[in-house]
Amino acid sequence: MSNPTPRPSSSAILHRNLRKTPPLAVTGDGVHLVDADGKHYLDASGGAAVSCLGHAHPRVIEAITAQLGKLEYAHTSFFTNEPSERLAQMLVERAPAGFGHGRVAFLGSGSEAMEAAMKLARQYFVEIGQPGRVRFISRRMSYHGNTLGALAVGGHPGRRTMYQPMLIETSQIAPCYAYRNQRDGETAEAYGLRAADELDAEIRRLGPESVAAFVAEPIVGATLGTVPPVPGYLARIREICDRHGILFIADEVMCGMGRAGAMFVTGQEGVRPDIITIAKGLGAGYQPIAATMASERVAGAIEAGSGLLANGHTYMSHAVACAASIAVIETIENDGLLDNVDRLGRLLSRRLHEAFGQHPHVGDIRGRGLFQSLELVANRETKQPFVAKNQLATKIKQAAQDVGLICYPSSGTADGVNGDHVLLAPPFTISESQVDEIVERLRAALEATLSAKIAA
Repeated sequence: MSNPTPRPSSSAILHRNLRKTPPLAVTGDGVHLVDADGKHYLDASGGAAVSCLGHAHPRVIEAITAQLGKLEYAHTSFFTNEPSERLAQMLVERAPAGFGHGRVAFLGSGSEAMEAAMKLARQYFVEIGQPGRVRFISRRMSYHGNTLGALAVGGHPGRRTMYQPMLIETSQIAPCYAYRNQRDGETAEAYGLRAADELDAEIRRLGPESVAAFVAEPIVGATLGTVPPVPGYLARIREICDRHGILFIADEVMCGMGRAGAMFVTGQEGVRPDIITIAKGLGAGYQPIAATMASERVAGAIEAGSGLLANGHTYMSHAVACAASIAVIETIENDGLLDNVDRLGRLLSRRLHEAFGQHPHVGDIRGRGLFQSLELVANRETKQPFVAKNQLATKIKQAAQDVGLICYPSSGTADGVNGDHVLLAPPFTISESQVDEIVERLRAALEATLSAKIAA
C-alpha cells in the first residue's frame, strides 16, 4: 500500500485556508475565547454575530444537558417533540404584528433556512393556483447563505463567481445604502422611496405574474456592514409587494433575535413579512439551529390546499437544539438583555464616533444596537474605496487577532470587489468597560494595518 500524499498541514480538516491552520480554541468564558497557548481573545463579533450570550453560559448548558437526558433526536416523519413545539409557539408569539398564527420549521443553518423559504414561497403559489410565479428578486451586495439557492438570491459578486454557472436566474435591485447612494440634497425619506421603487420597476419589467418573492436583509450584515434601512423604506417595500401579490421574505439570520435591540428588525420597523428566516442568535452558537417562519397567510394556504410540506430535512426540529434556543430566548428576556443591547449599542456607537469619527480612512460609522460597522476608504472626501489587491480586510482581521480582538472585517463593500468594512457584534452581556476595550484594541489594529503602505 503506497503512502498517502503528504499534506502541507497536520490538520485533516478542510479549513477555509488549506495552507494555514488557525489557532486552536480550547475554552470560552463570557466574552472571551482562549487558545491552546493560553492567549485570551475578546470576542467582539460573536464569531459571525452568533454568540449573543457569550461563551459557557450556565443556563443554556443546563438546558442542553437536561434535554440530552430525556430525548436527543426523533425524526419528524414519526414524531414531534416538546422543545420544538414550545420554541415554535414562542417565536410566533413574538413575530411582527400581522404575522398571525404562523408555523415554523427548524433547520441546521441560515443557508438551509433560506432554501426552505424559497421552496415555501414556490409551494405557496402552486397551492393557490399561480404556478407561474417562479422568479425571485433580491438586492445587490446582499448575502443570504452559501447553498446554491441562497447564493442565487445573494447579490455579492465575489461570493457568487465560483458557482455562477450553477445558479438559478434571479434579479437584483440596488440596496438601501445611503452612504453611497443617497444624492446630495435628497432627504433620507425621499431616498428610501426612490430605492424601494426600483423593486416596483423590476417587477413590472419581469411581469408580476412571474414573480414569487422579494428577499432582503432588513439590516444588511456581512456584505455591506450593518447598513440599516432609512425611514419608510421597508414600509414602501411592503406596499409594492402587496400591490403585485408577491411575498416578502425577510432574512433576519444575522440582524434578528435581539442583535439590533428587538427580536425582529421588521417588527421594529412596523413591517409584516410573509416569511422570516432566523439563525445565529437563535441558538447563540450552543447548538446549530435556524428557523423558517411562515406567516398565517402562507401556512394557511398550504394547510387549506395539499396540507403537506413539500420540503424536509433529517435534522428538522432537533430536540436538543430547540431546548438550547428556548434557554437563549428566556435568558435574553428574563435578564433584560434587549435593554442592554440598546444602551450599550448606543455607547459603542458613541465610542466609535469619538475614536474614528475624524479618521482619514473611516468613511462611515453605522449600525443599530450591538451591530455596528466602520466602512474604510482610501479617500474620505470622495469615498474612494481601497482596491481589492490590498487585502485590507484580511490584514485587519489578523492585526486584531494579534492584539486579542475577534472582529469581522469583510471586503468588496463598495462594489462587490473593492472596499472594506469592519463589523462588530459583541455579546449582549458585554460591559461598559469591555466596550471601551473593544474600541481601543480596534484602534490598535487599524493603526497597525493602515500605517503600512497601501494603495488607493
